[in-house]
Amino acid sequence: MIHPTADVNSNTIGSDTQIWQYSVVLEGATIGSNCNINCHVFIENDVVIGDNVTVKSGVQIWDGLRIENDVFIGPNVTFTNDERPRSKQYPGEFLKTTIYQKASIGGGSVILGGISIGKYAMVGAGAVVTKSVPERALVVGNPARVAGWLNEDGSKMEKVGDDLFTDSSGNKWRLNKDKLVQL
Repeated sequence: MIHPTADVNSNTIGSDTQIWQYSVVLEGATIGSNCNINCHVFIENDVVIGDNVTVKSGVQIWDGLRIENDVFIGPNVTFTNDERPRSKQYPGEFLKTTIYQKASIGGGSVILGGISIGKYAMVGAGAVVTKSVPERALVVGNPARVAGWLNEDGSKMEKVGDDLFTDSSGNKWRLNKDKLVQL
């Protein structure tokens, strides 16, 4: 379903994807199946969006972004793709940013270009993400810092020792060099 006020130029849009009022999708963009692209979203050419992705209102998805399956992007999230932006000066290549499967980005967050958001990670509302976010990390603040580790459903893991955590299935995880490793 493409709303009549949307300007969609891409022919690469999966089945059951909905694109709502006043959204713009440029010709080179690829959008998977069963996505929900809310109103007032802009999607540039060199963008790949997986299946079952939700993009809330007021988001611009610039060249170089890769968004895997089952990702949630909250309202008014801001992505960047140019490390040194100047008017009428364009880089030879835009920074690449990857949002891995089942990650969630809270409303009003700022995501700098050239980083990644790991699987099952969550960015808290209003966070400013200046470096890559590890898998299962909950990051908050400006600049974003790890505030916890998450189960697959987004709830926090239980801390059972200095660098030891238990997930909701009873599996043990250890923090090793700012990354969580299952034992």
